[in-house]
Amino acid sequence: MNPTKSITERVCQAIGFEALALSICTPLMAWIMDKPALDMGLVALAISLIALSWNIIFNGLFDRLKARLQLANSGRTRVLHALLFEGGLIVVVVPLVAMWLNISLLQAFMLDIGVLLFFLPYTYVYHWGYDVIREKISEKNAAHCRSELAREDR
Repeated sequence: MNPTKSITERVCQAIGFEALALSICTPLMAWIMDKPALDMGLVALAISLIALSWNIIFNGLFDRLKARLQLANSGRTRVLHALLFEGGLIVVVVPLVAMWLNISLLQAFMLDIGVLLFFLPYTYVYHWGYDVIREKISEKNAAHCRSELAREDR
């Protein structure tokens, strides 16, 4: 299996990640913050667009680093991936949330910690699941190609 992904695949992977996260986080954040769902939906969408961009950039860089350091797709590598991804996102998101919701940086950071507690396992599980599904599809396509070639050889 080829470990590199095209930009199209990276975009699809990131969009799927963000769409599922939005559908889970918007109602949850509205309930926790006691804010209208529309307000929290807009905040979540803004964060999602930032995260989407970061996801594409970060995953490309991380995959290159992983290849250069010859890191396996182990649990430790996935934990490192999730921690670095979310850590980079905090730097941008906390000031945005503080400004948008008119709360202090500390309050925004505390909110972000709560969101992070959701996103750390979510990031791990999503990317693990994506890789498992991608590998199964690749294996199925390879088997299909082999059977087509065998049929043509007859």
